[in-house]
Amino acid sequence: MLKALIEEMVHKMAKSVEATERELRTIRSNRADASLLEHVRIDYFGTKTPLQHLASLTVPDPKTIVIVPYDRSLAQDIEKAISTAGLGVMPNRDGNTIRINLPPLTEERRKEFSKMVSRKGEEGKVAVRNIRRETKEKIEALEKDDQLSEDDAHRAQQEILKKTEEHVEKIEEIVKNKQQEVLTI
Repeated sequence: MLKALIEEMVHKMAKSVEATERELRTIRSNRADASLLEHVRIDYFGTKTPLQHLASLTVPDPKTIVIVPYDRSLAQDIEKAISTAGLGVMPNRDGNTIRINLPPLTEERRKEFSKMVSRKGEEGKVAVRNIRRETKEKIEALEKDDQLSEDDAHRAQQEILKKTEEHVEKIEEIVKNKQQEVLTI
């Protein structure tokens, strides 16, 4: 039972690390990345559909993202959705192909994005710590109900602390790399 609790905790923590990494990919850096458009949704037959499901996204060079809709009639809707998504980029449509040329970031904007990366990283670490707290409370309840010995509870607490530190370090490494990417000219 104790092992299952810790395995569940580790699984949830890994999911939190993945979610943080996914969130950080959507923050713009000086390199073009198709994941920048991950949150763009297009109204397709009354359903908000992710852009990746409606078009192919390619990055031919570090400053350009090329979007080719599977359905030609969606080109205008895709262009409009990107324009209104608040990404700070303007799409250029050439027939069925949409190009996004990423302008270089100003120093002020890079610092702003760096702060955003820190904030998202801190949110990820808080999520991991909340998972730790929940697991710790479950173990304390088991110990209180005499379903777990004091020694086993102590060992489990040590294991929880170790796993939490590992996942927090992973998030810190991801944040550090993303900040370096954002601040690089």
